[in-house]
Amino acid sequence: MSALDTIGLLRKAMAGHIVGQERVIDRLIIGLLANGNLLVEGLPGLAKTRAIKALAGNLEADFSRIQFTPDLLPSDITGTEVYYQSEGHSEFRFEPGPLFANIVLGDEINRAPAKVQAALLEAMEERQVTVAGTTHKMPPLYMVMATQNPVEQEGTYPLPEAQMDRFLMHVNIEYPPVEDEVKVVQMVRREEIATAESVDKASKDKPASKSSDKISQDTVFQARREIGRIHVSDAIERYIADLVYATRTPVKYSEDLDRWIDVGGSPRASLALDKCSRTHAWLNNRDYVDPEDVQSIIHDVFRHRLMLSYEAQGEGIKPDTVTDTVLEQVALP
Repeated sequence: MSALDTIGLLRKAMAGHIVGQERVIDRLIIGLLANGNLLVEGLPGLAKTRAIKALAGNLEADFSRIQFTPDLLPSDITGTEVYYQSEGHSEFRFEPGPLFANIVLGDEINRAPAKVQAALLEAMEERQVTVAGTTHKMPPLYMVMATQNPVEQEGTYPLPEAQMDRFLMHVNIEYPPVEDEVKVVQMVRREEIATAESVDKASKDKPASKSSDKISQDTVFQARREIGRIHVSDAIERYIADLVYATRTPVKYSEDLDRWIDVGGSPRASLALDKCSRTHAWLNNRDYVDPEDVQSIIHDVFRHRLMLSYEAQGEGIKPDTVTDTVLEQVALP
């Protein structure tokens, strides 16, 4: 079975746990295959954590969850040196923290203080952590997926722009349609019944998920190699660069853009748009990137990278609206 077919099975398995959020599932898979970190935002109860757990639960990978709180310390997530003594011999050993897993879920990241958020930077960008002068590498398959709640901002610490830029994409989760919400109720009811039955005969039941049923890490690495070979024409490369450039020099494109944008996308925006576009093309079984791939993913790439003016915020302008205008103003290749 090809890597594309196997990733299709991963998508199907995730859809069995998440109803009405097909777009979110696609974005999580794109983040995994593009080797990036994701920021997932949505109101309470919209299955942010469930979606991330569904991805991790269907992979042969270690998973850890960190509940961010205002009293968290950097060493609580990175790990620390512990003093051991036995039979006259003593030494300090590094005990890794929950950051040292393949997939790390940072729940409500904006509730952590600045020192803890800063501790994530090296792990997310450099894929390593330095403790007591020693550098400890992260595993080859490594991904941080952080959630944040757009309400209840009292007692939270907004993420600094430097850290926001290190997320490959900013994924928004919206309320599902009424029809899908009915399916959610039915699905959770079935899960509750299955859980109750498994408790009654726990000694006889087989594990809910066998290792052989999960997607191997080799499949992810194979997919990444194939994505690396996706063709990007000179015209598409220029189109990506022009889209990002338009956010930096908005006065050249539109009076509205000039009023709305204070700071545009960094070069990381171009890199992320290239990676995600190639991954989107691969998932659609194409060996080349076309403008539709770029346009399909650009909102998630730009959403957290555009710093809007006070005037735009006062008018209720959202980053997605600004991105739509950028797409209208920049010529297609």
